[in-house]
Amino acid sequence: MTTQHASSLCITVVFAALVCVASAATAQGTRNSGVAPAPTPTPRTSTSGTAGATGTTGTAAPSARANTAVTTLGWTEQEYRLGAGDKLRIEVYGQPQLSQSLQVRPDGKITLPLIGDIGANGRTSNELRDGIATSLKEYVNNPVVTVIVQEATSAQIHVIGEVSSPGTQVLTGPTTVLQALAQAGGFKEFAKKGEIQILRRSGSTTRTIEFDYKRAVKEHRDQIFLQPGDTVVVP
Repeated sequence: MTTQHASSLCITVVFAALVCVASAATAQGTRNSGVAPAPTPTPRTSTSGTAGATGTTGTAAPSARANTAVTTLGWTEQEYRLGAGDKLRIEVYGQPQLSQSLQVRPDGKITLPLIGDIGANGRTSNELRDGIATSLKEYVNNPVVTVIVQEATSAQIHVIGEVSSPGTQVLTGPTTVLQALAQAGGFKEFAKKGEIQILRRSGSTTRTIEFDYKRAVKEHRDQIFLQPGDTVVVP
């Protein structure tokens, strides 16, 4: 072996040794640094249903229904006043002989066993219930009375003028002017849709409410709710 070849072999061995020492030092530094490897992310599982008021076990409890009218011009089921022609079912708990299905007479009264005539016109079903219970206390110990409105025939409105089918309609629930006009078959050819009036009696006076059909349809506003006794006039 020549001197030149021996020198080259020696340099190669020394370089390899240095590389091994450097690698060992790097590995030792990594172990002593205290840095843990990044954890593998765990997939997040969503729960079915909506979190409830008491936890995440199901659907949220529904909010209580507000006991208010939809608009200041509207009427609610709680505010409905009885009138002539309304069909009622009176139930007195534990007293089948006192329970009756009857109709409010034209004079606004109904007749029940023991207590006779009692006024119903203008009262709510709750007010009539309380009146019957009070009258029955003379004959029944702690009477429990239920008044059910089976048919509200007195809740009527009138649609007149330039509509296809003018006449009387019975309100079975909150009804807007648009709905009443639809039930009347829509407009005739020359109806003035922007000049509709709702005539509403209040005691001895009559209030006039203007209604613009085109604006209501275009802007989705002015949804006036009709009240029993209203008259819709389409010029």
